Amino acid sequence: MTKDQILSRYTVIDFTQAVAGPAATLMMAEMGAKVIKVEIAPRGDLTRAFPYFKNGRSGCFVQFNRGKQSLCVALKTPQGLSLVKDLIKTADVLVENFTPGVMDRLGLGYETVSAINPKIIMCSISSFGQTGALAHKSGFDTIGAAYSGVLSRIGEPDAAPPMLQSAFGDVGAGVYALAAIGYALLHREHTGVGQHLETTLIDTYFNYHETAIEAFSASRGALKTQRTGRFAPLHSATGMFKARDGYVMFCAAPPHHFEALCHAMGRPELIGDPRFADNEKRVANGAALTAAIEQWLQSLPGVEEALRILEQHHIPAGPILSVEEAMADPHLRERGTVRTISDPILGEFDVPGFPMKFSRTPAVEDLPAPFLGQHNTEILRNRLGYSAEYIRELETRGILHSESPPASTT
Repeated sequence: MTKDQILSRYTVIDFTQAVAGPAATLMMAEMGAKVIKVEIAPRGDLTRAFPYFKNGRSGCFVQFNRGKQSLCVALKTPQGLSLVKDLIKTADVLVENFTPGVMDRLGLGYETVSAINPKIIMCSISSFGQTGALAHKSGFDTIGAAYSGVLSRIGEPDAAPPMLQSAFGDVGAGVYALAAIGYALLHREHTGVGQHLETTLIDTYFNYHETAIEAFSASRGALKTQRTGRFAPLHSATGMFKARDGYVMFCAAPPHHFEALCHAMGRPELIGDPRFADNEKRVANGAALTAAIEQWLQSLPGVEEALRILEQHHIPAGPILSVEEAMADPHLRERGTVRTISDPILGEFDVPGFPMKFSRTPAVEDLPAPFLGQHNTEILRNRLGYSAEYIRELETRGILHSESPPASTT
């Protein structure tokens, strides 16, 4: 951490687990905030049990919890609740992503938290929100994708929707939480008053619809998104087209890009073809247009040559890289999109890098992830002024819990 980082003056109490909440607080830690991760004894964050493992250490946990301090406490005890309330008095932000109602049952609902610290910003992240008919439901990323209509839009028309392989909604909800917290802190700078914020998986996923909602609603149901597999349902020519040695992804839906594509293919006559006169007609005659495009692609040596020609004609295009290929891409490495970190148990391994760039207050990403309860004594002694005797008593009575880190870990 450096004193000139953008969040270096702020303290965050982090009650989150899994991905959405930890993604938000990870970015806050990378921007310099002091993040105290409150983990419920004895197991802590559930991602401590997510693969990949080495000697019981989870790579997933390390990825999302670098730069945080771990306080592992029995929250359902009077002493555990009391020490957490003492922490809240000293904090700027509290983030939680329990199912709605859990924080109230723990005695840490917003009314209680704001009474303890009127300036605190409390952000609740959930699947369906703090209110509404579905608020009581728990859920993970793909449940939000299912409820929002996103899953209905992907995959082949005659097959089941595919399982999403990335946590789009979780990370997105974390980013929305981060944005909300930032602006709430700005509001507090002007007013001195905190507030309660919330973001959800379903709201996040619903906001990912770029055309499906307005198209269906404004057309009174006439324009309905259909699953079209590897092609965009409402735009042509856009999708993944088969070349000799793989697939090429490109977007040539705008008129100038379609005309450029026809010239790139050596088929300028297609510009005047009435079947392809506008986007609507190209979508309706997608099979014929795809056949022409793929005939051209398969006349080329392969994907690399196709990309060269497409880019020469200023058509947005890219290869379909595997995860391993993306990790090795020189551009992603140079930008820090892929970052190598080091852990005392896992050793060196790659994780996604910090996704924002600040010219004056750069993020610090070389941060360690905590072992369970690693900072119990440090937090209670240095931040709250608890005596060594009382801390030992809390440990003896099982109010505090910790695991032993390697000797090299401080």
